[in-house]
Amino acid sequence: MTFDNLLIERDGAVAIVTLNRPKVLNALNAQTLTELSAALAAFKDDADVRAVVLTGAGEKSFVAGADINELAALSPVEGQAHARRGQGIFDAIEHLGKPVIAAVNGFALGGGCELAMACTIRIAADTARLGQPEINLGLIPGYGGSQRLPRLVGKGRALEILLGGDAITAQRAYEIGLVNRVVPAADLMTEARKLAQSLASKAPIAVRYILDAVHQGMETPFAAGEFLETTLFGTIASSADMREGTKAFLEKRKAEWQGR
Repeated sequence: MTFDNLLIERDGAVAIVTLNRPKVLNALNAQTLTELSAALAAFKDDADVRAVVLTGAGEKSFVAGADINELAALSPVEGQAHARRGQGIFDAIEHLGKPVIAAVNGFALGGGCELAMACTIRIAADTARLGQPEINLGLIPGYGGSQRLPRLVGKGRALEILLGGDAITAQRAYEIGLVNRVVPAADLMTEARKLAQSLASKAPIAVRYILDAVHQGMETPFAAGEFLETTLFGTIASSADMREGTKAFLEKRKAEWQGR
């Protein structure tokens, strides 16, 4: 795949996507969202891709937000459609069925923070800054930020970030649960690749079912979530990978996953 605003690299079972608009701090314009959607659709259907890393080009920014030039020209109807489209693409990241790691290498603001939150796991460089500054433009988040942020950090902390509009440090983001870990900037991609390779080595059906159980279960009552878990557990018990995994454990060898 070749794109104007994305760089795609394959490292074994890991796909590495770099948002490549460094002159505008990798701002998300309509074309970039279209390209990201196409790349994700390809990865979802590619059994050889078992994990994805998302990062930004350059040292300053992961994604500094949406393209303000585009936002400023939107009518109310266009604004609603614009937000819904972005939500759909970010929902596709969350429900890819494969781990997606955000390697936050710099500013992750507005749509950039929302993009990171849609990923499975977030690793931030110690120089990164994250936030939702839409209120400073007279706006609100439009790509799911008002929903994912409180689910990650709690209602009170989310409102402080959303209403204040100020960026927080990577360390503070780690303290409140917005990112999973913070590493030196020079080590960011090494650590992200290492984690992605580790996750890519896991049983792919089990990975997908765990993601489904967590994402769907968090939106349902506890009892319904447990029912979903039992259903998925029963389904996976018939898989070749489960037979292989249990057999490999008993034989004290490494399992060879087939994804079926």
